[in-house]
Amino acid sequence: MARSAALNRRQFLTLDAPVSPPPADGYWIRLHRGAMACRFEVVLPGEDAAYLPAARTALNLADRLEARLTVFRDTSEVSHVNRTAGDGPVTVHPALFDLLSLSATIHRDTTGAFDITSTPLSRCWGFLRRDGKRPTSDAIDAARAAVGMHLVELDPERQTVRFQRREVELNLGSIGKGHALDVMAAKLRRLGVRDVLLSAGGSSILAVGSDHGRGGWPVDLRPRLASRGRLARLRLRDAAIATSGAGEQFVLADGRRYGHVLDPRTGWPASGVLSATVIARRASVADALSTAFLVDGPGLAARYCAAHADTMALLALEDGERVEAFGACAGVMVEED
Repeated sequence: MARSAALNRRQFLTLDAPVSPPPADGYWIRLHRGAMACRFEVVLPGEDAAYLPAARTALNLADRLEARLTVFRDTSEVSHVNRTAGDGPVTVHPALFDLLSLSATIHRDTTGAFDITSTPLSRCWGFLRRDGKRPTSDAIDAARAAVGMHLVELDPERQTVRFQRREVELNLGSIGKGHALDVMAAKLRRLGVRDVLLSAGGSSILAVGSDHGRGGWPVDLRPRLASRGRLARLRLRDAAIATSGAGEQFVLADGRRYGHVLDPRTGWPASGVLSATVIARRASVADALSTAFLVDGPGLAARYCAAHADTMALLALEDGERVEAFGACAGVMVEED
């Protein structure tokens, strides 16, 4: 008999930022608000208090983006696409079209490990409603028939989206928070802000500038399933970091544990990696790649980072003590303990 369980997030690597005390000659200013089922935060150097109105403006964007991207509101643009794109082309906002195009590119470059059409599989396993159960192989095969970016037609000239099957569904949960940070950062730059740290929950962080030249914004990587207190301190400068973990939900069936992170190419839960952390120039890219590398593991991480500049990955493997690193990013300095 199968049963489901929900846990507090059990990522091997967690992000804390900033964790060290502020500089002796100053302080940090933090503003936050809730959106996308997490806490969005803006951190400013103390000497930049004049930018508090800009920070509030940026935080307000998170609400507007959630209203456009969420699948949990019938009034969102993505929900509208999911209802109608199976009947014909649907014109979408240019920002949404760009995000869908980026998702398609990352899908291609990760050989399908990142896929925003995997909702039918999550529903099949019961993870959407947190009533997990192991489905039959036939049910998985039926769900897979509606999964894959090859079923989504994007027309750049007309800015339209069309599904080849009515059962296709888009879900931007694995890239949406990073996208929101990118949009917020762009707004802050237009408003004159040059040094700011943005975060979405404990899983995505974007650094703009370097905290007034103090060597970069400090971010700690902390293992939760090992004896060490801190794995490393990172100094971020105009770079983003995102972490995805495998332990949030699972199904127990016949003595076996099935995690909630599914491989969209097979329909079965991914295994082998506890946590994937990615550093890149864009938060949306880091967000998406952390999911892809969690699904496909060290082989994909090594190939992708070798082919793409300014991309770094840290993968914590299932033995709970080993972390493998791939690639490099000019926007980060690693201070190993």
